[in-house]
Amino acid sequence: MTDGIINVNKPAGWTSQDVCSKLRHVLNIKKIGHTGTLDPMATGVLPVCVGKATRIIEYYDKDTKSYHASMKLGITTDTLDITGKILETAGYSKVSEKDVREAFKAYTGHVMQIPPKYSALKIDGRRAYDLAREGKAFEISPREIIIYDNSVTKIDLVSGEIEFDVSCSKGTYIRTICDDIGRELGCGAAMTALTRTASGYFRIEDSYTIEEIIEAEDPMNTMLIPADITLEKLGKIELNDNRITAFINGNSSWGNGFRVTEQSSFDGLYRVYGNGSFLGIGEVENGSLVPKKVIK
Repeated sequence: MTDGIINVNKPAGWTSQDVCSKLRHVLNIKKIGHTGTLDPMATGVLPVCVGKATRIIEYYDKDTKSYHASMKLGITTDTLDITGKILETAGYSKVSEKDVREAFKAYTGHVMQIPPKYSALKIDGRRAYDLAREGKAFEISPREIIIYDNSVTKIDLVSGEIEFDVSCSKGTYIRTICDDIGRELGCGAAMTALTRTASGYFRIEDSYTIEEIIEAEDPMNTMLIPADITLEKLGKIELNDNRITAFINGNSSWGNGFRVTEQSSFDGLYRVYGNGSFLGIGEVENGSLVPKKVIK
């Protein structure tokens, strides 16, 4: 295999681009890209697309993400995590376990969240973290995210440490959850650790460390996952033999030229196959199969 996805367990201290740069050298391949950026302090699932699989990165955008996080009560920082400059401290002796659980329980469903100023969002063409480091004044508008589920797994009100699991939509900042909960509790809070445990198809128990990839005898054949397998929310279409070349050339096919074998739950998009081979992504529009991304 020369095309597919490696489920990498990103180490702390590495940027997502650091991982790609390392694998580009280790695998001796130029086309590499990751899905879903992780902050340097974060660890866990970072799917890395290799070869032609880089062309389907956009189809992972809506995947549900899951995290295990830790936060500390009583401190507020400029980055919303423990790596930042402490802006304020406060006592939390009046905070009860019930208060913590109720605050998290309320933080579910559709939530308007303001991303951190120390983030990679672009403001007028510049990264927010660059503007923040320069001391520039700017505002970031709230964005709607979805918290599908969260659960508090540990509460230590002596040390102020709280751990929780959360499943959420793309664009959710776990640092902001910590800050928002801290504000709700009236004492502030900052994230102290973060591990992504799942991203769509990918699970941390199936991931590989950088060391494991380096030491593997043939990682391209033993660790690469075929791209089509990971696009589990897309439906499946089988092309008639006489429409395979047409699809590869970017031409549409009418209803008698293909058949849907699995329904789609992702914007009406389908994985398209011909003679058992994955050819790319298509969309059914008005009874016609329209090629969206040809991989073959």
